[in-house]
Amino acid sequence: MINLIDVIKKIKLPFLHNFEIYFDLGTSVTKIAIRDKGVILREATYLGINQKVKEYLFFGQEAKSIVGKTPDFIKIIRPVVAGVISDFDAEVALLSKFLERSAYLYFSNNWIKPTLRGIASVPSNATEIEQKAVEEALYKIGMSQVILVEKPLATAAGCDLNVFSHQPTLIADLGGGLIELSIVGSGGIVSQKTLKNAGDHMNKIIYNYIYLKYGIILGDASCENLKISLLNFTNEEKILTIRGKSLESGLPKTVRVKSSDIKEALLTSFNSIVDSIKELIESSPPEIVDEVLQRGIILTGGLSKIPGLDKFIAEDIKIDVIINPNSEWATVSGLMKLGANEEQLEKLIIR
Repeated sequence: MINLIDVIKKIKLPFLHNFEIYFDLGTSVTKIAIRDKGVILREATYLGINQKVKEYLFFGQEAKSIVGKTPDFIKIIRPVVAGVISDFDAEVALLSKFLERSAYLYFSNNWIKPTLRGIASVPSNATEIEQKAVEEALYKIGMSQVILVEKPLATAAGCDLNVFSHQPTLIADLGGGLIELSIVGSGGIVSQKTLKNAGDHMNKIIYNYIYLKYGIILGDASCENLKISLLNFTNEEKILTIRGKSLESGLPKTVRVKSSDIKEALLTSFNSIVDSIKELIESSPPEIVDEVLQRGIILTGGLSKIPGLDKFIAEDIKIDVIINPNSEWATVSGLMKLGANEEQLEKLIIR
């Protein structure tokens, strides 16, 4: 017997158009966009589970805001680590909730659910198993078709670059879980390096630094706030009053932290990023080095917004460094641009 619903779905009617959903599954932030609408959700990649009843209760920014403040039976989970899924069930639950809050609202009144196509980015160093985890997670939340694209290629497209150009470009994507340094050209990644001393790792370094210098214990949110508020490479000295737990008495203790403190704590991390960029360039053929010298280095990701970072890198490497104005949204914007061009997208699919 012919399934009437399946027949109806194949009929191209205005109320049965396909939905294309784009996923940037970041370690710190998840971004979701849909075709012709743009970015519709930006939420922290956190969720909280009640371990007594095995139920997920808190999602996104709400879950992040209660880190360290919950009873023992409520566990806060970060399902994505270093750009790949580390807790499959938690990531499926998180994405399901995010879609309920965003994309599903656009067709909630449709009496027949449209076909959903999910397009997601994955790190260039992701293994086949890690890629499969992303694919399976998207199928679990209702996607009828899943397409995966290497993140550096999506980011390049989001920076308004032609990824099929034969003029290679060096892109440094400075994220929360992963630093991806890639030379992109001719529809692929010519060479790349990845580092794990990204934004989240820097928060831990700040924790240790404040612990040793001032004798107080800070939470992760306080460490991140210090990094965002104080860190700069412009020699501007800012001071922030922060409160933590004293090592001596166990009671609250207030200290004044300077920009120079945070810069001192994280200078080694940023020097290692600069050294890795140098190594990537040095290991590339002379023709590529010449192109990079002419076109400069493009910075994207949350850390690229640190004041003066572009000049700090440029002075050391002696190559122009450009901060993409759309740096925080480059990957998801690139997925949307590629999704709008089926011919280009087909050439970039991970098979």
